[in-house]
Amino acid sequence: MERRTIGAAGLAVGAVGLGCMPMSWGYSASQRHGDRSVRTVHAALDAGVRLLDTADMYGPFTNELLVGRAIKGRRSEAFLSTKCGLLVGDQHIVANGRPGYVRRACDASLRRLQTDVIDLYQLHRADPEVPVEETWGAMAELVTAGKVRSLGLCAVGAHAPRRSGAGPFAGTIRQLERIQQVFPVSAVQAELSVWAPEALEELLPWCAARGVGVLAAMPLGNGYLTGTLKPGQGFEPDDLRARHPRFTAEMMAANQPVVAGLRRIAERRGASVAQVALAWALRQGPHVVPVPGAKRERWAVENAGAADVVLDDRDLAEIAGLPPARGSWD
Repeated sequence: MERRTIGAAGLAVGAVGLGCMPMSWGYSASQRHGDRSVRTVHAALDAGVRLLDTADMYGPFTNELLVGRAIKGRRSEAFLSTKCGLLVGDQHIVANGRPGYVRRACDASLRRLQTDVIDLYQLHRADPEVPVEETWGAMAELVTAGKVRSLGLCAVGAHAPRRSGAGPFAGTIRQLERIQQVFPVSAVQAELSVWAPEALEELLPWCAARGVGVLAAMPLGNGYLTGTLKPGQGFEPDDLRARHPRFTAEMMAANQPVVAGLRRIAERRGASVAQVALAWALRQGPHVVPVPGAKRERWAVENAGAADVVLDDRDLAEIAGLPPARGSWD
């Protein structure tokens, strides 16, 4: 797999990143172990992973603290990505795009991450009460100040409300076209996987035409595309999958043919199911960086190895022929 860099901060593409969120937020609390998470980050770096992705809202704040602890003494090995723009309350999440907040949030993230510069600073969500150009302008000032090297935007999900007849990422593309007039976008983070390929329609071509990197979020389908989850196994109440429309027992059973298809290719390639799913994401363009989450060392190392799994046209055709994933929203 060819590896190169794009964007102002040298985002490494043709490789796999590490999503740090599951280490301290979003998934089962019983599976969170700080020392093990630090070892997982170290194992990923040792395996050649460079992109570490976090956000101030994860925890909130605890994920950045964990990443800061993990990269202490190894900062030069990591391409550090974090996010601002969302505030977490007891029962709600709200957007905040006020320029003053953005500046304070960046300073706080720098302290928690124990670094003097963030390689990629992403806007998690635009604030509907603040013109996105104002928020982006404040983020651009952070680049000028030397606190941030490049800027990115997180896409609104494909299943979010949208205008009639509009593509799944039409709203994100409108935002991108507006903020590009203020300061260059280096990367866009959007869900992209075998069971969530909607970003291929418009978003990836838009980014490719402008030299913008794509961070493929949830490339393993929240763990389903690893082939290790069983229908009806259940999830702890604090696990986001307990409320996900594709993780009901019925839908997990209905989507087994997707995993079975990936497993056939994995056996042919001498790879794991997860590696095939990640290799598929890498094949979607030279500007794509899959960012799978991992809580254990062996998974981080296995994921990193996906960059060496070569899928041919037959493999890609088989994946394209798999039935579309179903969810309780269908």
